Amino acid sequence: MTGGVTVIGDALIDEIVSDDGVREFVGGAALNVAVGLAILGVPTSLIAMVGDDLAGRTIRSFLALNGVRLIATPAPGGSARATSVRVNGEPTYAFNEAARARRIEFNTEAMDAIAGAELVVVSSFPFDDPEQTEQLRDAVESPELRLIIDVNPRQALIHDLDVFRRGFETMAKASLLVKLGDEDATLLYRARPDQVAAQLLTAGARAVFTTLGRWGAEIRRPKGSVIAAPIAAMDGDIIDTMGAGDATLASVTASLLALPRHPSDAEWAIVLDRAMLVAAATCRVTGATLQL
Repeated sequence: MTGGVTVIGDALIDEIVSDDGVREFVGGAALNVAVGLAILGVPTSLIAMVGDDLAGRTIRSFLALNGVRLIATPAPGGSARATSVRVNGEPTYAFNEAARARRIEFNTEAMDAIAGAELVVVSSFPFDDPEQTEQLRDAVESPELRLIIDVNPRQALIHDLDVFRRGFETMAKASLLVKLGDEDATLLYRARPDQVAAQLLTAGARAVFTTLGRWGAEIRRPKGSVIAAPIAAMDGDIIDTMGAGDATLASVTASLLALPRHPSDAEWAIVLDRAMLVAAATCRVTGATLQL
């Protein structure tokens, strides 16, 4: 194992529609986490589907500029694109056909990057494809010590919600850490995040990181341990919440690299406070790139 983090998931173009017109940013949940980790000084590789087109070249240039190594899965339908409309700063998404046909190729280069990473982060993965879930399970050795999962479901990308949920649970129960947002819990389980976290912990997850919007975030561990942090106070208006969850995950992942694999409550409290500061800064700019 050579260290650093390998991120597996999506890379795309975010097209943001607002009263001011249309703007484009390089994005995708997994890409945002990978770039955030690089900004935080962590050697990072990203395994993602990227097309051989203008959008793909833009994505590649952005990752190179930010020091992220890309291991690209071919994209026969071109690069993925998400169009988002802002309502009070919150995005709603529509995806192109390339995004809906998302897939990860676990080739030799990808497998080597996974094997060599100290931590592996999975975000926005096609858990509704049983073959992909099985490939992911086979690719990550010792997931209870290395695997971090952000389920990050998008209804427009899920072909079968029941299959997606089962695939997610297969990996979550073996993981070191699961990230779950309040909207994720509603979409997948029609339940509160604390209820879903309790279910995942009972199944075998070592810790669950729940993000709760304006109410901050929590870490839940087996036997009822809960560590909570409020959102961070910071000067300036909240401009855009897109990418805040990805920024918190990047911050938490970077912190875990310097801690025991099962931190104490006091260590988790420090991790959460730092993540809330990063989220607050990220919400005060347009776009999803982590801010310090």
